[in-house]
Amino acid sequence: MEHSASDLPSQWLQALQNDGCRITHARRAIVNLLIQSDRALGPIEIYDLARKEYSALGLVTVYRTLEKLEELGLIQRVHMPDGCHRYLKSAQGHEHLLLCTKCGKTVTFRGDDLNQLNLNVSQKTGFVIHDHWLQLFGLCPKCQGNT
Repeated sequence: MEHSASDLPSQWLQALQNDGCRITHARRAIVNLLIQSDRALGPIEIYDLARKEYSALGLVTVYRTLEKLEELGLIQRVHMPDGCHRYLKSAQGHEHLLLCTKCGKTVTFRGDDLNQLNLNVSQKTGFVIHDHWLQLFGLCPKCQGNT
């Protein structure tokens, strides 16, 4: 069943509640921020931004909520080149990430061409490949114009 983007906060909060989490103002602030963002956000950045909506937010709540949202498949962890992690809404279907290293903007893209690569690697190594994970880093068109 398709849902509009405006339904996402309710869906995410319901998923948290179904998993035994209390729905607090803090969790609502975190969920709203992640859903509205078009870029990957780090835990401290989420903490700072979500405190504008709910000033009593605690950093531990941010980490616990991120962990639960990731466990539920609603967000995904992004491994940045500097070794830090950021989080964003999970891609729909089998999509991969393209991240701007300057502004943090994220774009998803289909990776159907990787099927042949997986087959070649499997044949050369003898591995049975179950899954793969691809993130590409570069500069978005806007940031290319600002360099």
